[in-house]
Amino acid sequence: MTHTYYMQQALTAARQSLYITSPNPRVGCVIEYGGKIIATGATQMAGGPHAEVMALAQARALGYVSLHQATVYVTLEPCSHYGRTPPCVDALIQAQPQCVVIAMLDPNPQVAGQGVAKLRAAGIKVVVGIEMEQALAINVGFVARMVRGRPWLWLKTASSLDGRTALEDGQSKWITGPEARHDGQHFRARSCVVLTGIGTVLDDDPLLNVRDFSTARQPIRAVVDSQLRLSPQAKLMNGDPVWVFTTQSNPELAQQLADKNAQVIELPPDPSGRVSVIALMQWLAQQQINEVHVEAGATFNGALLQAGYVDALLSYIAPMLIGAGRPLMQLPVLTQLNEAPRFEILHSKIIGKDVRLLMRHADHWQHLYTHIQQLQA
Repeated sequence: MTHTYYMQQALTAARQSLYITSPNPRVGCVIEYGGKIIATGATQMAGGPHAEVMALAQARALGYVSLHQATVYVTLEPCSHYGRTPPCVDALIQAQPQCVVIAMLDPNPQVAGQGVAKLRAAGIKVVVGIEMEQALAINVGFVARMVRGRPWLWLKTASSLDGRTALEDGQSKWITGPEARHDGQHFRARSCVVLTGIGTVLDDDPLLNVRDFSTARQPIRAVVDSQLRLSPQAKLMNGDPVWVFTTQSNPELAQQLADKNAQVIELPPDPSGRVSVIALMQWLAQQQINEVHVEAGATFNGALLQAGYVDALLSYIAPMLIGAGRPLMQLPVLTQLNEAPRFEILHSKIIGKDVRLLMRHADHWQHLYTHIQQLQA
């Protein structure tokens, strides 16, 4: 078997923790001994053991006292600092495998090559860069926050073939089918925050939580509500945490919302008087938010796109034509076609009777990919 094969198994393990590790990265680890995998581990919820510790414990439980002839495959550079748990690199050095193979270095300044340096100083062979792009895709939000200081933002849309999200009177239930709506719940679950605008809350009164399957961690729901119009009786005010971003001060309403476990955050306005999306993204990064999943209306969608903050599009398209209706997003009129923002299609899939397109902003991705490459140089 090759390094690539074993690393792919470690990446599969990392995906098992896709919904639970925030704000920590999702990491998988496998231990190869004598040509077979003897142990597998994945990072647990924040404060719990990391992937390397899980795999090492499993190997010991199976009777592998010595790992001197083993190779450890891990999807992210082992941490070398004390956080909520001791450094994983120390556990590996104590185990003394003959080799540690790492998919990508950790862009966290507290690590960033230090884990590799410690392993090599302990006489352990280290190989870096195996399946790096897949490892980045699993932790794109964590890397984005570390490299550029803001989360990775998914913009989810559901529309007709002619780009309408609702009739002119707001009717939208349902443009896409139940299979597409279920599929979208998985993207909610992997995100740290599900973000919407007050217009969507007033029109649709959504819950915005993950409810089609069980998950150990619900994402935080958040509403951009510049004029603070959110009702304490809205469905999303169900007792789970909610963040409300506004430009207004209303202590009485803020207390009513707080009684429902909602935190009102006052942020500076942009020139139009709405919540500044720049300030919003900076605030989210300060809260260690890695990935943001947006389900909103045309105004907020357009504001995010114009600000350059949309990193990926998750588009569900129904095979119907609506004609006059509400658009995907409000954008300024272009004078040249080359001014139009473009995204690259990563995947297309038929979901029920609809089509799902997963797209990303090529320049945003390349910026992160180049940074990781440079760390390894």
